[in-house]
Amino acid sequence: LGQKYMPKGQGAIMGFGIAGDTPEQQQANGVKLINNVKLFSHLANVGDSKSLIIHPSSTTHQQLTLEEQESTGVTPDFVRLSIGTEDIDDILADLKQALDAV
Repeated sequence: LGQKYMPKGQGAIMGFGIAGDTPEQQQANGVKLINNVKLFSHLANVGDSKSLIIHPSSTTHQQLTLEEQESTGVTPDFVRLSIGTEDIDDILADLKQALDAV
């Protein structure tokens, strides 16, 4: 999709939704994903030289109600990545093993 919508190049920050049948399950799966990464650092900043991951619903926006979170664009399934300079195979392997744990 990045090449389709941004043919001149994409940034190193991306987000995706984590599976779950209910918002509560999505929330739990997001936390579980964060707890299972090994290479990624769990930090809220972006644009670092190291790879970062965050689940905003359970961290930066946790004080808000579900409705308030959604009004800011944060959903229980949303996970944000900031890709660093590590080897892409290491990055992908870390994400795969963490997603497999979920």
